[in-house]
Order: sequence, then structure tokens, then C-alpha cells
Amino acid sequence: MIGTHAVLGVSAVALGMVLTPGPNMMYLVSRSITQGRRAGAVSLGGVAVGFLVYLSAANLGLSLVFLAVPGLYLAVKLAGAGYLAWLAWKALKPGGVSVFSPQELTPDSPRRLFSMGLLTNLLNPKIAVMYLSLIPQFIDLHAGSVLVQGFVLGGIQIVVSLAVNLVIVLAAGSIAVFLARRPVWLRVQRYVMGTVLGALAVKLATDRASAAPA
Repeated sequence: MIGTHAVLGVSAVALGMVLTPGPNMMYLVSRSITQGRRAGAVSLGGVAVGFLVYLSAANLGLSLVFLAVPGLYLAVKLAGAGYLAWLAWKALKPGGVSVFSPQELTPDSPRRLFSMGLLTNLLNPKIAVMYLSLIPQFIDLHAGSVLVQGFVLGGIQIVVSLAVNLVIVLAAGSIAVFLARRPVWLRVQRYVMGTVLGALAVKLATDRASAAPA
């Protein structure tokens, strides 16, 4: 049975990652501002399918690898903590650019919007690292099927990410105007997210939990 710690941990990682500007957010915001909320929602559908592709590929492979080589857990944990620390630095370093000041895009058909959302997600290294290095750290080999845990925890990440992205798609225009008039809020957002990601990095790096089976 998946514990509360794992659920909350994955939710926190998913929230920190989705609120850190990256290819997905930049594309969804740009498309929503230039072509409207419907276009942003269609693009988000493609992003959702990309999540499912990564989730399936990662879990079908990792369920076997973790059982065969439990010592790999330490390397995975340190890699994930290092990546979170890098994201924290990107958020906190001077000279950050707002994702809500995107470049103009030419209008696309619904099929292309969906395809571009899917492709943007599949080519997003942040998503690959999350499924291969972050989420697996919350899997407990003593809590039942590794495969089931992977899909459940990945499902939690997808729900969190899609919910936040949908809010961003619907509010992109208003947020862009708000931040343009109040740049101090942009800095606050960066500092808060950077601090949260940095704290998660330290926690993961210092966690002595083991993935080795009994």
C-alpha cells in the first residue's frame, strides 16, 4: 500500500516541477495568449498523452531494474536531488525571464496543436528526469508491486501537472497582464519556487531510506 509520505512527496515534486518554467509551460502560455484558451486546452491534451507515454515506458523498465539492481537506488536519488538543485538555482539566479512574456506564434489547426503539445512534452528533458529519477525514489519495495506503485504515483503527478497547467492555460492572458504591471510578483514567484525546489533537493539527498528488498 502506498503511504501518505509517498503521495505527498510526489505531489510536492510535481507541483514544484510544473511551476518551474520549462518547454511545456512556455508553449502552453504562448499558444493560449496568441490563439486563445481553446487552443491552449487542445495543446494540453497532447502534453497529457506525452505524460502517459513517459509513464508507461519508465515504469515497465524501472519495475524490472529496481528489483534486479536495488543498489541503483542511491545513484537515482542523488541524480534526482542534483536536478532539483539545478532547477532551484535557475529560479533563484539573477536575470530570470518571465514565461508570461512569450513570443508570438502563428495560428495552428487543432491537430497540429495536439501534435505540438505531444512533441514538446516528449522532447522535454525535465519530464524524462522526473519519471526516471524523481518519482521512483518514492517507491517502497516492501509496499507491494513496484509496477503498480509506479503507475499510481505517476498518475498523481499527471493529475497535479494537468490541473496546474489547465489553470495556467485559462488564466495565461490575465497573468501576463498582471505580471507586466507588477514585476515584483514575478520575483516573489521565482524565489518561492526556488526555495521549495532547493528544500526538496536537500531532503532527497539526505534521506537514508533504502529501496533494497528484504
